[in-house]
Amino acid sequence: MTRRNLYISFAFLGLASLTGCATPSVITLNDGSQVQTVDTPEFDEDSGFYEFEQLDGKPARINKDQVITVKEL
Repeated sequence: MTRRNLYISFAFLGLASLTGCATPSVITLNDGSQVQTVDTPEFDEDSGFYEFEQLDGKPARINKDQVITVKEL
C-alpha cells in the first residue's frame, strides 16, 4: 500500500466511526407532540429532567412527567 492509500483508509475509518456515535431520537409528550433530538436524551435523576440537544443545536430539558416515550430513529 502506498502512503496515500494508507492516509485515505485512516480518514475513511475515522469518519465512519464518528457517524456511529449519534443516535437521533423522538420524544413523545403527554399532549401528543413529538420532539426530535440529535442524540439520545440523558436522564438527570437529581433534577428529574431529560436533557438533550435539539435539531437546531440548542440544548433543551423536559420534565420526565411530560414524557410518554423516548424512541431511537
